[in-house]
Amino acid sequence: MNTTTSVNGCFVFKPSAKKKKTLSLEDHFSHGCESAESSEKRFKLCQDLWDKIKSDTEVLQDDLNRKILDSLLDFTRKCSSTRQLSDWASQMRASEIPTAALVLGVNVPDHDMTFQSLSELLQQSVTPHVASVQAKECGALKHLMKRVLERLMGTDVTVDDEEEEEAEQTSTPLHKSVHCSLSTLCDWYKTKTKKSNTPGKKRSSPSRDDPQQPPVVIIFKDLEAFNPKVLQDFILICSRYIERLPLMFIFGIATSPSTIQHMLPHSVSSLLCIELFQSLSCTQHLATVIDQLILTHHFPFKLNAKVLQVLMSIFLYHDFSVRNFIKGLQLALLEHFHSQPLSVLCCKKKDALLNVMQLSHSDLERIRNLPSFKRYVEKQEPQEQVNLSKDDTHLKEVCQKLIKGLHKYHKNYYPVLRCLHTLTSSLPRYPLGKQVRELHLICLEKNVWENEDYQTAMKLLRMLAKDELVALLQRCVEILQPVKSKKMKNAFLQLTDLLTKFKQLDIAAEPPPCVEEPIISPVRNLQKKTDLFQLQKTLLEMNESRRAKKLSPFEVLRNEALEFLDNLVKSHLSPPESHTLNEVCYYTSSATVRRHLNATPRTSIQAALNSPYYYLQNDRLKTVDGSVSNSAPDICIAYKLHLECGRLINLYDWLEAYATVVSAAEGNNPDSDNYGKVEEVKHARFIRAVSELEFLGFIKSTKQKTDHVARLTWGGC
Repeated sequence: MNTTTSVNGCFVFKPSAKKKKTLSLEDHFSHGCESAESSEKRFKLCQDLWDKIKSDTEVLQDDLNRKILDSLLDFTRKCSSTRQLSDWASQMRASEIPTAALVLGVNVPDHDMTFQSLSELLQQSVTPHVASVQAKECGALKHLMKRVLERLMGTDVTVDDEEEEEAEQTSTPLHKSVHCSLSTLCDWYKTKTKKSNTPGKKRSSPSRDDPQQPPVVIIFKDLEAFNPKVLQDFILICSRYIERLPLMFIFGIATSPSTIQHMLPHSVSSLLCIELFQSLSCTQHLATVIDQLILTHHFPFKLNAKVLQVLMSIFLYHDFSVRNFIKGLQLALLEHFHSQPLSVLCCKKKDALLNVMQLSHSDLERIRNLPSFKRYVEKQEPQEQVNLSKDDTHLKEVCQKLIKGLHKYHKNYYPVLRCLHTLTSSLPRYPLGKQVRELHLICLEKNVWENEDYQTAMKLLRMLAKDELVALLQRCVEILQPVKSKKMKNAFLQLTDLLTKFKQLDIAAEPPPCVEEPIISPVRNLQKKTDLFQLQKTLLEMNESRRAKKLSPFEVLRNEALEFLDNLVKSHLSPPESHTLNEVCYYTSSATVRRHLNATPRTSIQAALNSPYYYLQNDRLKTVDGSVSNSAPDICIAYKLHLECGRLINLYDWLEAYATVVSAAEGNNPDSDNYGKVEEVKHARFIRAVSELEFLGFIKSTKQKTDHVARLTWGGC
C-alpha cells in the first residue's frame, strides 16, 4: 500500500471537464425575464449619456484652455514676426531661442488633451512644423534628435548605429531614410520654404525674421522627466543653428517654473528667451466640470453622496486628474444602467413618461419592491394601497406623477443650492464649505437645515450689514431669474420685492424711543425689598425688558429675508432618498466604483494566473472550481502548484509536479515510462516560469535551504 511520507511537496489535481457558462456583451444589460427591447433601450440610453459626457467635457476643456492657448498662439506669432535689426534689443534676442514655459499642474493625465489642442491650433494658424516629444522616448540625445526630425520631416531618420546594422543586413534599403542631424533639418526647411519665397529675390540664408518662413515649434510635454544632460546638449546644438532655423520651444511643466533653473545651468538657460504661461488649476477645472455635468437638472443621471465622495477622494488624494474623474463618472453610469433594470426611466422627462407606459409587469413589480416606493405606499389610504399593489394601469399613472415630481425636485434643487452657497461662502471660515460641491454633499446626506453648521451660518447672516446683505440677495436674484419653474419664479418675485424694500429703507431714521417704565419700576421695588428671591426676580425682569427692545426697520426686514430663504431651503433641499423613485436616477454602489478605480495590482495578477481564460479567451483554458487547465501557460501552472505548498517550497518536488501536468497536456500515455519525466525543454520552461514568479514577487530565494525557495504571498485574490 502506498503511503505519503512527506507533506512538504506539490500535489497534482486534474481539472474537471465541465465548462463555465459565460455571458455575451448583449446579455450584460438583460436581467432574468427582462425583454430584449427593454435591455436594448437601456443600452441605447447609456450610450447616449456616455457620448454626451464625452462631448460636453471636450467642449468644456477647450473653453477652459482657450485663454492660455490664445496667449501661446500670440506668443508664437510675435516671435515669428518681423524684427527691426537696427534695434539693439531685438538683435540680442534674435540670438536666443524663444521658449514658452507652460505650467499645467500636477494633473499629468490631463496634459495630453491640452497639448493635442495646442498642436492643432499651431498647425492651423501659425506653422505646419510642430513636433511633440516625451521623455520616455528620448532617453539619449540621438533618440531625441531622431524623434524631432521624424515628426517634422515625416520620414524615417537613421542614426549612425542603425546605419551600420542596415548595411550589414541588406545592401538595398526598403525605404528612403535621412541622416540624423540638424543640418539635414535645415536643408529640408530651406527646401520647404523656398516655394513660398518671391521668385527672383535672392536670399543668402533663411532668417527667423522673415514672416514668410514659419517657426519650427518643438513641444517637450513632460520637462521634469527628461534627462537634464540630454536636454542641455540638445539646446546647445540648436543654438548653433538658430540663424538658419527659426526654432521655438514649448516646455510642459507640471510642478514649478524653477524646474528650468534646476535642470539647466546658466550657460544653457541664457540661450533661451523664456516667457511664463500659467494655466487654470485642476481644482478650477473640476469645479467647472461638476457644475456643468452634475449640478444641473439637464443631466438625468445622478450620484449619491458616497459615490461622489469616492470620486472626489480619488481626485484629491491620487492624481488631480479631471480626465480620470470623468472616467469614474462614466464607469458609474455604465454600472447603473447595467445593474438597475428601471434605469430605462433615467432620461429626459418627456421620454421617461413615455417609457413608464411601456413598462412590463415584471418592471412594475420591481417598482413595487423599491424601498422609496414602499414608504410612499405606506403613507396612502388602504384602498389606494390595494390599487397600487394590484392595478398595473393605476400604478403607471401614479409613476408618471412621481417621475414629474422627481424632475421638478431636481429643477428646483440646484438653483436653491447655489443661492445657499452664495450666502454661506461669503461668511468667515466657510461653515458649509467653500465649494458648492461640498455643500451639495451635505445636502445629499441629510437635511441641511438640521446641520449645526447651517445654524451657525444663519446666525452669522443675521449680523451682516445692509450693503453686504443686499449684494448677496442680488446675486441670488440673478441665479433664480433664468430658471423656468413656477416655484422659482415666485421666489424670484419675492426676493425682488425684498430688495426693493431694502433699497427704499432709510437706516438713518431714528427709531421711536423705548419705554423705560418696565425697567425703572423693578428698581424702585428693589429699594424696598432686599431679600435674595426678590433680587433674582427683579434682575430677570430687567433682562427680559432689554430683550423686548424694539427692532429697527432694517433688522426686521433682514430677519424677514433670512426667514424666507430658510423656508426656501427647507422646501427644496431635502435629500434625494426622501423622494419616491429616486433609485431610477441615483447610483449608490460606492464599493463598486472604489473597487474598479482603486487598482490592486496583486489582485489582478492573481486573478490572471488563476483564471487565464478570461484574459486569453482560449476555449482550452475553460475550467470550473478555480482549477487551472493543464494547457494553461507555464507560469499559471507553476503558480497554482505553489499555492499548495507551505512556507518553503522544494524546487525538485515542484519541478516533478510541473512535468506531470505538462505531460498530461501533451497527451502522453500515463502508463508509459516517459510520462512525467523531466526533459531539458520542460526543465527550461519551468525555470522561466519560476523566474517570472520571482519577478512578480510571489517567491524568493532563501539561505535556509539551497534547493528551496520561500513563498511570499498568502491568501487568494
